[in-house]
Amino acid sequence: MNAEFFAAINELEKEKGIPKKYMIEKIRQALLAALKKDNPGSEENVFVDVDESKSKIDMYIRKTVVEKLTNPAVEILPDEAKRYSKRVSVGDTVNIPVDTKKFGRIAAQAAKQVIIQGIREAERSMVYEEFNSKEHEILTGTVAHIDEAKGSITINITSNSEYTEAILNQNEQVPGENLKEGDKIKVYVVEVKKLTSGPQVIISRTHPGLVKRLFELEVPEIVDGTVQIRSIAREAGSRTKMAVFSQDPMVEPIGACVGPKGGRVSAVVNELRGEKIDIVKYSDDPAEYVAAALAPSDVVSVHLLEDGKSCRVIVPDNQLSLAIGKEGQNVRLAARLTGYKIDIKPESEAVQ
Repeated sequence: MNAEFFAAINELEKEKGIPKKYMIEKIRQALLAALKKDNPGSEENVFVDVDESKSKIDMYIRKTVVEKLTNPAVEILPDEAKRYSKRVSVGDTVNIPVDTKKFGRIAAQAAKQVIIQGIREAERSMVYEEFNSKEHEILTGTVAHIDEAKGSITINITSNSEYTEAILNQNEQVPGENLKEGDKIKVYVVEVKKLTSGPQVIISRTHPGLVKRLFELEVPEIVDGTVQIRSIAREAGSRTKMAVFSQDPMVEPIGACVGPKGGRVSAVVNELRGEKIDIVKYSDDPAEYVAAALAPSDVVSVHLLEDGKSCRVIVPDNQLSLAIGKEGQNVRLAARLTGYKIDIKPESEAVQ
């Protein structure tokens, strides 16, 4: 049995990555649980000796030699004690080997449950550690199930050799995006929670971080730090504004993100199922930044107001609707991108 135990432990470490020391400790706990079932009252005096070099696991009950037996679970008479150690006297302790083969069916079942539970806990912990390391990253998943009643979608996601299910809640789904079972999609890992039932991976298709990570996959200048993404404002499924800045005067940040023949931005747009993306140049000058954020509209001037959080923007009369955007989307995204409250006026009204 000892050899089989160690062979199984080695196999678990090899195939599942569960550390040998962890499983040995679970076996200790399993043997103690079994003994507790068969010999109640003696578990505090029990110890398990594991010798990995010899592939041996031995279990002993430490009993005190007494003249009069009052508690057989932890005491032993001298004559019986001499069967295990010839030189013993009253007051000494002697280690009594436990024959684990004689454990009853209930005791053996208790030991088995401890080991199985230990394996499950180890597997859940490994899954948690793997996906926790992917927090704020993107992973590719496969649509496994669509719950039309709840509006949620179960996504199977993998990272290295680990696999788990994640729920894409309705508020994290892109409006109008029709997914089918078997579809492969990229998702953003918002958070990973450690629950008793296993890790809960919270994913999103609407998070601005998804756009950022997709551009990192396509634009080498972002990966090496030459181009920085300073801010993103997104209305998922419709439009995103992204402000970029270049650390190198020789590298044009918008051009780097758009890519040759628009290939880089097109790859991101395709992954987002046609979502429009406005890439604007970040500036430390608030007026210049706000003007850029209102693209594709032209801007005549930007006046910062005294509260430091608002500005009034003057645009050509024929650009007013473009600056505001459909249902106010353009100015709304520009305000979120820059952090300024933006009041837009046509040029004719400004003159008056």
